[in-house]
Formats: sequence, C-alpha cells, structure tokens
Amino acid sequence: MAEARELLIELGTEELPPTALARLRDALAEGLTTRLREAGLEPGEPEAFATPRRLAVLFPSVPARQPDQLQERRGPAVAAAFDDAGEPTKAVLGFARSCGVEVERLERETTDKGEYLVFRQLQPGRALGELLPEMLEAALDALPTPKRMRWGSSRTEFVRPAHWLVVLHGPEVLEMTVLEQTAGRETHGHRFHQPGALELKRGNDYAERLRSPGFVEPSFEARRERILEQVHEQAKALGGRALVDADLLDEVTALVEWPVALTGGFDPRFLDVPQEALISTMQDNQKYFPVVDEAGRMQPYFIVISNIESRDPHAVRDGNERVLRPRFADAEFFWQQDRKKRLEERLEALDSVVFEKRLGTLRDKSMRLEALMQRLAGLMGLDAPLAARAARLAKCDLVTQMVFEFTELQGTMGRYYALHDREDETVAAAIEQHYWPRQSGSELPDAPLAQALALADRLDTLVGIFAIGKQPSGTKDPFALRRAALGLVRILVERDLPLALTPLLQAAAEPIRERVPEADQAVEPVREYILERLRGYLLEQGQAHETIEAVAAVAPDAPLDFVRRVRAVSLFRERPEAEALAAANKRIHNLLRKAGEEAEAELDPEALALDEERQLYQGLQAVRPGVEQAVADGDYLHALGELAGLRDRVDTFFDQVMVMAEDAAERRNRLALLRELRRAFETVADIGRLATG
Repeated sequence: MAEARELLIELGTEELPPTALARLRDALAEGLTTRLREAGLEPGEPEAFATPRRLAVLFPSVPARQPDQLQERRGPAVAAAFDDAGEPTKAVLGFARSCGVEVERLERETTDKGEYLVFRQLQPGRALGELLPEMLEAALDALPTPKRMRWGSSRTEFVRPAHWLVVLHGPEVLEMTVLEQTAGRETHGHRFHQPGALELKRGNDYAERLRSPGFVEPSFEARRERILEQVHEQAKALGGRALVDADLLDEVTALVEWPVALTGGFDPRFLDVPQEALISTMQDNQKYFPVVDEAGRMQPYFIVISNIESRDPHAVRDGNERVLRPRFADAEFFWQQDRKKRLEERLEALDSVVFEKRLGTLRDKSMRLEALMQRLAGLMGLDAPLAARAARLAKCDLVTQMVFEFTELQGTMGRYYALHDREDETVAAAIEQHYWPRQSGSELPDAPLAQALALADRLDTLVGIFAIGKQPSGTKDPFALRRAALGLVRILVERDLPLALTPLLQAAAEPIRERVPEADQAVEPVREYILERLRGYLLEQGQAHETIEAVAAVAPDAPLDFVRRVRAVSLFRERPEAEALAAANKRIHNLLRKAGEEAEAELDPEALALDEERQLYQGLQAVRPGVEQAVADGDYLHALGELAGLRDRVDTFFDQVMVMAEDAAERRNRLALLRELRRAFETVADIGRLATG
C-alpha cells in the first residue's frame, strides 16, 4: 500500500447562498468520501469546512495509490473450449481475444460445476492524482445547488463563480484543473483583514493558518458557537436575554467569516408597536438578534453580527441603526392606520382577494367557515355565537397594511386588532391560533374555540381543493395540503378530541356544494389522505408498520381512537401470548377466506359436538361483555387482555378439532364459531396482521 497522507481540497468562490451553505458542505464531503472508498482509497472520516467564500474537506489519511487488484474472468468450460482434435474452439478463441492474450495464457480452474478456463491478471492501482480530478468534478456536479450560473465567457457552470482551488496531499500539490481553476497551495483569508494569498505547506495547516493570520474561522460549527456566545454576552451586558432563532443563527453563520457582535439601539417609542412586528423586521430583514427582558418583553436594543473587526465600531452601529429606523417607522405607521378601521369592517375587502377561482374569495371562505363552526360548536360544546364570530373575523387581518407588509404576522395581528376592537378574548386568541401549528412540530392551539377554528379552516381547504381536483401530486403541493392534514391530525390527537373524520368532512363539503356540486365525492379521498398522514405521524413516533396496519384494517374513523388502538396493540404485542394469538387469528382469516360462502352460516351453539369447541364458545361468551364494555370505554388494552385469556382454549381447539370436517353442517358451524372469535378480536384490530410467520 502506498504512503497515506492527509488530503485537503478547498474550492474558493464568490459568496455562496447562505441558506444552502451547510448542505453544500455536507454533500461535498459525502460525495468525495463515497468516491474515494469506491476506488479502494479509504480516507478516514473527513472534517468539512464552509464559509461564505469557500467549501473545503480535509481527509486524515488517503493512500497515494490504489492497491493492485487481481482481476479474474471465467471463460468457457474446458469441455467446450477444445474440439476432438484438441484445437481451440471459436468460443475460447473469442474469450482469449477479449482478454488480450493467447489461449495458452489461460489457466484452468476446477469448480463444483466442472472445469473452466480463467484469465487472471494483476491490475496495478492508479495514482490518487489520476483519479481525483474526475472524482472532484463528479462530486461538485452532484451538489444540491438551487441554481447554477456561468461567469465571464466561460461555459463552466457552478452555483457561484470559482476563484481558486487548493489540492494538497501531504505537502504535495496534486496537479489538476477543475471549474477552470488550476490547483495550488494558496488559499485566501478575510476579504478585508487579509486580502492577499496565504500559502499552505500541507493540509494539516489549513484551519489554523486561516484563523491566524487569515481572520477566517473555517469551521461552520465553531463560527456558530462563537456567534452564540457573543450574542448572549452582549444581551447579558444589557440586562436582558437574546432571542436566538436557530434558522437565523445558521443563516448569520453562513454570512460571515470572522464574526464580531455589536449592540445597537432604537427609539423606545417603537415599543408601542406589537413586538412580533419589530422582531419580524429585525430577524427576517436585517438578520439582527432582538433583546427581551426576563418576562419576554421587548427591549430597545438589538445585536448585529459584523463580518469585520472595525476600527470604528460606532460607525458600524450607527449604520445599522439608521437602516432599522425607517423599517420600524413603517411598522408604526401601519399599526396606527390599521386600527382606524374595525376588523369587521374589512369583511367586504375580502371579496377582492381570491382564495381559489372555483372556490371563490376569502369572503366566501369566511362564510363557509362560519357555517362549519356552527356544526363544530355543537360537537365540541362551544358557544355558538362566539364560534360564528371567530369564523367571521378569522381572515380579516389579511387585508390590513401590516399583514400585507409582514405576511408571517397573519393571525397574530388579527389578535391585536380584535383586542383593540374589544372583541371577546377567546375570539381574539382563535384568530391568531387557527393558523397553528404553523409548521411540523410547532405549537398547537390551546383553547377549544381556537382548536375548532383551526380544524374548520383545514377541513374547508382540504375538501375544497380535492373537490376541484387539485390534490397534491408528487412533490407539488401548492396549497400546503400535507401540512394542513398533518396539523389536523395533531390537533385531534394531541388535544384529545374524539371527533370522527367522516361527519367532519361531510359538514365541510356541505357549504362547498354551492360552488362545486361534486364536493361530496371528495369526502372519502380526503379521509384516506388524512389517514395516510396519520400513519406517517405514528411511524415517526416509533410505532411499527404492522401494528398501524392491524388497526387500519378495522377502519376506525376518529384519529384519536386510531392512535389509542395502536398504542394498546403495541403494548399487547409485548405479552407472551400475543404471537400465538396473532398466528391463530391469521389462520382463522385464511380459513374463512378459503371457505367463502360456507363461512357465512349462523352459529348454532347446540350443534357444537366436541368439548374443545364448546369450551372455546363458552370462553368467548364469558369474556364478551367485558370486551364490549372495555371497547365502549376506549380501554383497548383491557379488551385485548380479556381476549388473551382465550389463548389456551384457542390452541386446544386447533390441536383437537378438524375445522374443515367432512360433514357440511359441522364444518359450517365451526367456521361460524371462528367468525365470532375473529369479530371479537376485530373490535380492536386485525390481530392476525401481527403474525410474523
């Protein structure tokens, strides 16, 4: 094996897309690692680096050359390789020619299938420098880049123009040209602090050389941690704490090479504006970290991460404060203007906003929500006038100036405006929370009225979009129906709402019929779509696929009931008798299926001739009341426990009783007994689907 040394590959570019930086880094490291290993060049675990202007991978130990490999090809059988005179046949001549040798060079090998001719040759390994250019180009081509571009007169394409390339194997440069950059040993430090080239003696010098004198922290994780520490230190010095959004932290980390935190301030008068608007402006537009007190109240400060150690930090601070001031002034103006008109007065304006061409405007949707909320009020024991009021006002903030400017504040501003209008607090909360959960895993609406409105909004959207034939396909989901269905599932399950899907969907279809007469035809497809999201939800929680399918087979209509059954069956599977009962149920299913119409006969208990079948019937009759009561109470584990008590009788029945007896009457009666047993188990789930055999 050739000497192994560290291998450094660095590609310098113009500023890379910040939200894609970590993904590009990881993909490059993975792509190169996979290709080196496939070539027999085990590189060890790489260390990957990424800054706004570079992607780099450092492998700890890569051989300079592939190991020599013994190539072996099997040819024709010896019996078919030579004729009666011992001369080579066309088959062996063709094989030898394809190997580039004479027939005499072929060897013989005896196998359990006979004797064959083989060709063996030692293939020298190729040098790393030979292999790497193609590997690097392939890895770069495979990067998940959002959009590629060309630069200058070049036909080369990459996510950003390339400016330099470093490829060092130990102290040696591996000569190659990739993305029109010739490999060398010169990297580049900070654009302002260290604009000149930095020579690297070998790959192991890379990170420290960039840090000093380069003023570049190449590690994404180390840079992120440094930003986090500085932000918290600055906030603590102000007597508060910083709001650190994880996505914003990653984005800021991808925007700077040498992070320096600075504190800025703003006029306290802006604190009269809802703090969500101020936070949104700071985080989304300016990439600042807001500061709040221990109670979570906004303070007149922010923390900005500069990419330079300025000799005049006050100038940097002043510049950021100047940029922020007009944005806050706009938010203040919108806040003042919007409150001059009540939310209810904006209903008419909703007629100018199309929800979907066939489904009408947002005003039409609001009217449908109002009708649907009347049904939900009855099901959930809500105050009907408040339910109608919440539905009527739910979308009104969408036509305010504040939400037009800050769309992510939909619902949130509705709550503020509703409280300003002296609407009931539960109505105001429902307006905000009916958008919850905004994304996977986020907060759910907490009050019953808000939960009902959140359900109504999603039911209307799902049924409406399915009714007009625009359900998701492949990766396209323009109306975010997957998120809507999963949100609906989470609300029903995690807020313990025992509501069945079919009546909810039928209620949602009713007002849609005025515009889409075939809306009722969407009920079952939407139900199946929601249950598919429920399956995914349970899989993510660690439930086994066969457990979920065992419950799905008995088609419970309420997601909460579905989940309770799955959890009960999952616990039941841990019991020692579970596997035997599952196998028995599977056997019963197969017998009934093969018996066809014979299995439809009514059970005659008086005609049970053998003790074993009578014992099974009596045992079933004894546990049936307890099972039925447990199922009615939703205590499915107890129901399964009652049925598990039949295990010995079931085993004895199958050991001693011939189900498919020659006598037709006996056969039909025994099949009827098994059908009754299966029905008892199926009050919870199709236990037969749990059988492993």
